[in-house]
Amino acid sequence: MAQPPQDPQDPPEVSVDSDDDRTRIGAAPVPAAAPATDADADADASIAATESSGFAATRAATTLAPRTTTSAPGSAGSQPHDDQAGALPPGYQLHEFVIEATLGMGGFGIVYRARDQQLQRTVAIKEYMPSSLAVRRSDGSIGLRSDRQRDTFELGLRSFVNEAQLLAAFEHPALLKVYRFWEQHGSAYMVMPCYEGLTLKAWLQQQAAPPTEAWWRPRLLALADALAMMHRARCYHRDIAPDNILLVGPTQQPVLLDFGAARRVLGDATQSLTVILKPGYAPIEQYAESASLKQGAWTDVYALSAVLYASIAGASPQPSVARMINDELISARVRGAGRYSETFLAGIDAGLSVKPEQRPQDMAALIALLGLHGIAGTVVGRAPDAAAIAAASNFGSTGATAPSDQPASPATRRLMVGVLAALALGGGLAWWLTRAPAPARETAPPLASPAAPTAANTAAAPPSPALPTVAAPERGAYTPVKVLEEIVRLADPQIAVQASADRAQVVIGRDRLQFRLRANVAGHVYVYLVGTEGRQIELLFPNAIDADNRVAVNQELVLPRPAWRITAAGPPGIDHLVALVSPTPLRMRDTGASAPAGEALLAFDDALARSLWQAGDGQRSGFVGEPDCPAAGAPCARNYGASLLRIEEVTAAPAGR
Repeated sequence: MAQPPQDPQDPPEVSVDSDDDRTRIGAAPVPAAAPATDADADADASIAATESSGFAATRAATTLAPRTTTSAPGSAGSQPHDDQAGALPPGYQLHEFVIEATLGMGGFGIVYRARDQQLQRTVAIKEYMPSSLAVRRSDGSIGLRSDRQRDTFELGLRSFVNEAQLLAAFEHPALLKVYRFWEQHGSAYMVMPCYEGLTLKAWLQQQAAPPTEAWWRPRLLALADALAMMHRARCYHRDIAPDNILLVGPTQQPVLLDFGAARRVLGDATQSLTVILKPGYAPIEQYAESASLKQGAWTDVYALSAVLYASIAGASPQPSVARMINDELISARVRGAGRYSETFLAGIDAGLSVKPEQRPQDMAALIALLGLHGIAGTVVGRAPDAAAIAAASNFGSTGATAPSDQPASPATRRLMVGVLAALALGGGLAWWLTRAPAPARETAPPLASPAAPTAANTAAAPPSPALPTVAAPERGAYTPVKVLEEIVRLADPQIAVQASADRAQVVIGRDRLQFRLRANVAGHVYVYLVGTEGRQIELLFPNAIDADNRVAVNQELVLPRPAWRITAAGPPGIDHLVALVSPTPLRMRDTGASAPAGEALLAFDDALARSLWQAGDGQRSGFVGEPDCPAAGAPCARNYGASLLRIEEVTAAPAGR
C-alpha cells in the first residue's frame, strides 16, 4: 500500500491494489509522462449497397458495405498503407479482432471483415474515417488534414459513439446489433455481426415482378414491431428506404440499416438538406423547420409506406415537397389493382398522406389499416426505457423538437438528438428523442397546406390497436458495472456530458490514466470508478486531495489535475468510469459511502452496494447522493447528466507505441 506523500512537490499517486481492488493515493515516484494521444471518438460508417430502381433481372452481389471506394489522398506526415485509401491492412489487430479484409470504403468511414480471436467468429468492424477531413498515418492512427477541421471532425466522431450506445441498447432481430465499441487511434470502432444478404433495393432489382402481399406480411410485421419498439423509447428512424433494409439469409429476415449519424452531422455543415434526405421517402415535415411540422412516429409511417409503394410500383413516390404544391401521385390502389388486396393498398395510401395528422399516427395503426393486425409471427424484441436511450445519446440538440407525449409542462423534458451513423456510403438518418413522464399517445399537429385533398391523403387515422407490449429489461443481479450503467441510463438527456480518455488503452506500470470532460450546464462533477477486477465502486473525484469539483458551462475539465495522478496498476482488463454532472451539489456521504482512515477516496463496500442495488426501483440510483438544496422551498434540481467511459489496461504496448 502506498504511503502518504512525504514531499509536497511530489504529487500523490493513485494506483489499484490487486488484493482488494481498492484505489490508493499516496507518494510515488514520478515517471516520465507518456505523450497522450487523442482518443476522442464518435461517428460512424455503415452498411450500404448500390442504388438502383425498378425491377431488373441483373444480379447484385451480396455485400455488407458500399461497393464504391473513395480514396483519401495522403498528405504531409501521412502514409496510407496501400491503394485502398489508408484502410488498415489485413493482419492488423484491434484488441481481440484481426482484420481480414476491407469490405467497403466511402466518404465517412471504412468497413472491415475481422476475426474475433476470443470468440472465434467473423464480425464486421466499422471505423470512423471521414476522408475529406482526415488521413491515415503510418502508425495506424488517424490525423486531421487541417486543424481548421477539428471541430467538424470531432462532431462526427462524437456522434459515432453515441449511435453505437443507442444501437447497443436495443435488442431486436430487425435492428442492427452492436457487440462492442471503443475509441482508439484518434477514431472510433464499432463491432457488429457480419450480415450476409441483399438490400431490399438490390433484391427488387433482381426480380422480374413486384413482391406479393404474402411475401411482405411477415417482413412488414417484423419491421413495424422494431420501429414500434424504437418509438416507445422516444426514438424515430427518419431514414427508412429500400437501400436501408437488408434481407438477411435464406429467410430474408429484414434488418434496418444505415444509422447515418456521421453523414448527417457532417453533411449539415457542408450540404443542403435535400442532399441528405431521400426524395420520395422523406415526408414533408423533414423538409421544414417549423413548430407546426413536428416529427414523430408518423414520420416513419410515411417512409415505410413509401417503401411499400416503391416495391409495388417499381419507382419511389413523388417527393412530398412537390406533392404539397401539386399532388400528382398515382395511388397505390391504382398501381396495385388486381394484384393486392384493397385493404392493403388503401393502407399504403393512408400512410402516404401528405399532411402528418391525416396519416396513421403510429405503427400499430398502420398495420391495422394494412389488414395485418392479429397475424401471427410478430417478433418482439427488448427495448430499454426512454431514459436509457436518452442517456446513451448525450449529444447536443440540432434545433428541431420531437412531439411531446403530453401537454407541455415544466416537468417535460425534450431533446432532439442528431445521432446518425452513416455506413461507409451511408444515407442521412437522425434519431429524434424526447423524454416525458408517461407515454400517452402522440398526435401530429394539424398542418395547413395548399395541396388539394386526394384519396391517399384524406384517410382518417383510426385508433391504434396495441402491438405486442415489450417489457422493460430487468435490472438483474448486482454487479458494480451494472450500477454505473444504470447511473447513465437514469441521467437527464438534456444535460449532455461528453467524456473521453486521452488514451483508450494504457500499459500497466507505465501509462497514466487521464481523461477530460465537459457539459452543457454549470454544475458539480462526480466521477465513479470500477477497476479492472470489477469488484468495488469508488468515488474517484472529488476526493480528499482534490475537493473542488465545480465546472462551468462547456468548460473542459482534465482529470486528474496536477495535484494527483493515476498510473495503470493492473490487472489487465477494463476500467469503467462514469462522469456525472449535477447542477446542484450532491450529498454523496448520505449514500453510505465512506473512506477508511488514511484513504482519499469514498467507496461503497460490497454489503452496502448490494443492499442499495436491491432497494433500487429503477427510477433513481441509490448510488447518487441527494441534492444539497440551499433552503427549504427553494428551487433545487434533482437531475444530472452522465457519460460512461472505458479504458483498457494491458501488459504490453501495442505495436507502434
